[in-house]
Amino acid sequence: MKLTGEILLEDMNDAERARAELVEQVLPALREAAREVDASAQFHMPHVQRFSEAGLLGLVIPTAYGGLGGGLRDLAAACFAIGSACPSTALAFFFHCSAASRGLLAMEALEAGLFDTDEAKIVRRFAERVLYGMGRDGYWFANFASESVKSEKAAVTISTRAQKVDGGFLLNGIKSFGTGTGVADKYLVTASLEGYETAEGLCTFFVDRDGEGVRARAPWDAIGMRGTSSGGIVLENYFVPEDKALALPGAFTRCMQMSRGSFVGNQMAAVCGYAGAAHTAYQSVLKHLSEKKFADTGKPIGTAAYQQELIGKMMVDLQTALLWLRRQLQLESSEPPIAPKQEVIKQWRLCKGVVAECGFNIATNALKASGTSGTMGDPARYLRELTMGIVQAFPAERGRLMAAQMEIEGAEQNLFGVAEKTD
Repeated sequence: MKLTGEILLEDMNDAERARAELVEQVLPALREAAREVDASAQFHMPHVQRFSEAGLLGLVIPTAYGGLGGGLRDLAAACFAIGSACPSTALAFFFHCSAASRGLLAMEALEAGLFDTDEAKIVRRFAERVLYGMGRDGYWFANFASESVKSEKAAVTISTRAQKVDGGFLLNGIKSFGTGTGVADKYLVTASLEGYETAEGLCTFFVDRDGEGVRARAPWDAIGMRGTSSGGIVLENYFVPEDKALALPGAFTRCMQMSRGSFVGNQMAAVCGYAGAAHTAYQSVLKHLSEKKFADTGKPIGTAAYQQELIGKMMVDLQTALLWLRRQLQLESSEPPIAPKQEVIKQWRLCKGVVAECGFNIATNALKASGTSGTMGDPARYLRELTMGIVQAFPAERGRLMAAQMEIEGAEQNLFGVAEKTD
């Protein structure tokens, strides 16, 4: 039987296919709850236990830490498959898995000798807390970095501050976006260390979901991806003990150096979830157009010329999205690397936009092909879900602009900046 993840990842090896089979087992339950997730704008909490029991919360965690030992290829295939069943859950799962970078990249930086002996003890302790938490302990993680503060010089500007106090740090700030708010067992929060005004001061902290001084920012009520619980958090003098902090100046940027792609190096997997949703939108409308008949001739309504024109457009967009994703996955996972990091990032800036726009086009044409009745059911839902793809992270227009700037100027925009402190 062909697994859903194999639609994207056609050349799975035996180990990858075994992990993909675990993903396949949870899809029926995700699919069954998908409409409720969208209608209620709430994450379906039983999914946490379901993923944990399957070991999938440790999908990209090495087996030494109790994980399944998968990599980016596994994550891409999983997000595609989960997105085909419930797009919201796919995005939430991706953001959980993206938290693994805080442990994986730190370990790679240690192996590369980027920390001295004293620093290494702190980095290893923090990294192992992340990796064992996601692998052996089966916790769901949320990763809070994004803020509403904007800057022309950086993609993400951090205004949340970490003040050193006896025994730890006090965090104050507002995280405007963070998938898994109120859902995840563990929060990771990026903040700027007091006294630093550059990315060198960026640090990462464990925050207890129900701890004193942390609360949800606002209900998440977006047009699509409504069941991701992405409302963000507010931190007010939240205390973090030293053993739950990676607060070494420069540690954050040194760890980031180890990624193969932009930032944590696994962002392309999020867009695989959108591609999975687009695939289901296409398959659903194709089934509808094949099964519903004209009353006078008995032919499928999909035999109408304008319906077939829409089908043809959807076929092109779906294959375009899959080809771009396979190429990006090749660039980010091939051993040895087949392109320098700068080229990988530039390709990603283009890939995200192409896939997002193709998915949106598929959803739009699926709705057209479904007619008026489609506005009340799944075609409308998939249009709303895939609308989020054209705005999430960075729109296609911005991606093309950033790629063009890299082509001409030869440098990527700063990923992280620190907001100026105001009294």
